[in-house]
Amino acid sequence: MKSYEEIQCFLERLQSEDLAILLGELVRHGYDRLPLPGQGQTLARWRALASVAAHNLSLAKLFEGHTDALAILAEIGSAEQAAEGTWAVWGAEPPGPRIQVRPISRQERFAPGDTVLLSGTKFWCSGAHLVDQALITAWLPDGQRCLVAVAMGQPGIEVTQDGWAAVGMGASASVDVRLEKASGTLVGCPGDYLRRPGFSHGGAGVAACWYGASASISRRLLNDSRVAEDPHALAHLGAVDVSLSSAATLLRKTAAQIDAYPLRKWTMEINRVRLMAEATAQQVLQRVPRALGPGPLCKDRALALLLADLPVFIRQSHAERDLAVLGQLRVQHKDCSSWSL
Repeated sequence: MKSYEEIQCFLERLQSEDLAILLGELVRHGYDRLPLPGQGQTLARWRALASVAAHNLSLAKLFEGHTDALAILAEIGSAEQAAEGTWAVWGAEPPGPRIQVRPISRQERFAPGDTVLLSGTKFWCSGAHLVDQALITAWLPDGQRCLVAVAMGQPGIEVTQDGWAAVGMGASASVDVRLEKASGTLVGCPGDYLRRPGFSHGGAGVAACWYGASASISRRLLNDSRVAEDPHALAHLGAVDVSLSSAATLLRKTAAQIDAYPLRKWTMEINRVRLMAEATAQQVLQRVPRALGPGPLCKDRALALLLADLPVFIRQSHAERDLAVLGQLRVQHKDCSSWSL
């Protein structure tokens, strides 16, 4: 397991903005072999995700998806299924047509490892132009949701240019992918993808990405030589420090809880840490540009890119809907022990 500093130094040495090169080099040098969630080093896993996010959020989006795919295969599939190359996980199910699974022969039952055919359009496919393999949620003839591993370079798969118009996170290019009798392999049993504890745990890994970018943006303010002489900039720095420190504490606590009881989903705790990371990102996005002024925003490309990407990435949160879910969980459990000092 490489340290935060090692990953940062490695990415800086590459001196490239090409995501295919960056992701490929991270994988080739083994930086993707992160500890699995709940195996005693969950915090180390999240630190690695945060370190990539501190460098480039579009890269972090792809790296998080790749490492999530490896964790899913270890949890409900088979590590042997994790072929060499880069992976993605495309599990969004917006309203509209679904990816349909059909058997190759006239089989009535499906089992893990079966080869199947897929047809339909998959939406929100981040990095579809770049990755070698993908885990895709699809639907069996009986209406059950399943997970299928698909090799991207085969006939029957068209990666379109449709579905993404945003400037922020533009390099991740979450486009539509059309499948027409493409071949895939069933991973796990129907419903395993959502039932597994790792589905919930992975949501906090995304929050670690948001946190890593927020901390990176804030370091620009901390290291700016003008801050010490500007009381307004100091006030912004103080507010950012409170938010970052609180989020870091909650991330560390949640990682320890997952490691202590890895079979628990920790739904309330992970929802809370995602909302805290989002709130921290909002604080950073509001305060750091006001404190720095236009100069760094216009002349520091890496900073400008983080500031453009982060507002889009945190919309992977469901905003007030997630707050409502957290409130409902609190009402159901009537447990306010986390409020006690």
